[in-house]
Amino acid sequence: MKSLIRNLLIVSTIAASAVVSAQQKILPAQSEIVFISKQMGVPVDGKFKKFDAQMNFDPKSPQTSKVSFTVDLLSADIGNAETERELKKPGWFDSAKFPQATFASTAIKGLGGSKFEVAGKLSIKGNARDIVVPVNVTQAAGVSTARGEFTLKRLEFKIGDGEWNDASIVANEVVVKFKIAVTGMNPL
Repeated sequence: MKSLIRNLLIVSTIAASAVVSAQQKILPAQSEIVFISKQMGVPVDGKFKKFDAQMNFDPKSPQTSKVSFTVDLLSADIGNAETERELKKPGWFDSAKFPQATFASTAIKGLGGSKFEVAGKLSIKGNARDIVVPVNVTQAAGVSTARGEFTLKRLEFKIGDGEWNDASIVANEVVVKFKIAVTGMNPL
């Protein structure tokens, strides 16, 4: 009987966790994905206006958690309409053929407190690379906010291919920063 009660408690705990995780919802107005590149040594800031995240993240059990992102490459905004049109062309994002960039976690590790390490596959223009992203999670008033940043090498993804592959004109390194606010996450 003791074993049956213990098993029922385990099953109900797992079920409750699944219900909470299934209710995790991104808050777009409080979230952002930005990027910083350099053209001839001058920083160029941009952001993606449309993206989505699917999360099943439990801070107390990060190893069983999963996160994925979809970024609409057509929504790139750098404050210059001419450059934004250029970004959509085949040499850059080739948005007509590859309208989205994706990330899917393969492993999540807790580093203590509110710090985590998320490993996964980033895919842009049909080119996938393994990346590891440090993430810090804060919680306030029922909202969990995950912040992190990583550097990607644009030429590995064939971004700025052809005449723009000279890294002395447009730097190869692009810093990506994100802030993703969600509801429904378990407490830290």
